Amino acid sequence: MEGTILRTENLRVSFGDNLVVKGINMEIGEKQVTAFMGPSGCGKTTILRAINRLHELTPDAKVEGKIFLHQENVYEMEAMTVRRRVGMVFQRPNPFPTMSIYENVISGFTLNNIKLKTDEKNHIVEDALKKVALWEEVKDHLKKRATSLSGGQQQRLCLARAVAMKPEVILLDEPTSALDPLSTAKIEDLLYELKGNYTLIIVTHNMQQAARISDKTAFFYLGELLEYDDTKKVFTNPKNEKTQNYITGRFG
Repeated sequence: MEGTILRTENLRVSFGDNLVVKGINMEIGEKQVTAFMGPSGCGKTTILRAINRLHELTPDAKVEGKIFLHQENVYEMEAMTVRRRVGMVFQRPNPFPTMSIYENVISGFTLNNIKLKTDEKNHIVEDALKKVALWEEVKDHLKKRATSLSGGQQQRLCLARAVAMKPEVILLDEPTSALDPLSTAKIEDLLYELKGNYTLIIVTHNMQQAARISDKTAFFYLGELLEYDDTKKVFTNPKNEKTQNYITGRFG
């Protein structure tokens, strides 16, 4: 671990009168995988979306407190700058349906009006697809619609789209929940490899997945952070009774 890359200070998120995230203070280490665990509705995805400034798109959402990327408060930066530096991969594969595989990978540059020469684009596309182990499968079909790919391939394409922008952090909201076991295993292997270059935060309901691929695990319950430690410690010797009950399947 190379130090702290993300830090939250008294992070609170509410929707109307409903306080969903209740004063979260945590530090996330650079170039490692941090898993967010906890029952449905405990605020995991809400925190992810707060980091990426996506709640600004929801009329009744309110984010309070601070989120720092290195020493910069993300809410004092340009939203598009934040989303370039902090990529996101969603629960269901969401490639742009009208675009080709090639266009999907470089869409971040296109949408940000970043002009690139053809050879620069080609290099970015090949590099990103190689990083997500998709290049060999699609290199002869780059002009095909992204939706022609299988679900697992589409999710790797979405990961390539995020990686292409060279973000510092990649947020993953249950990225394998819609995939079959084989595709899930491929994504997990990829995430393990990617942490050498990126900080990854993954929301998962799959405890075995958290145990397999994460360095640190945070356990959330009813909008509060109850436990946050090395994954091995959280799974073998949890300090909080609710964490223990969740891990042993007494509630979910």
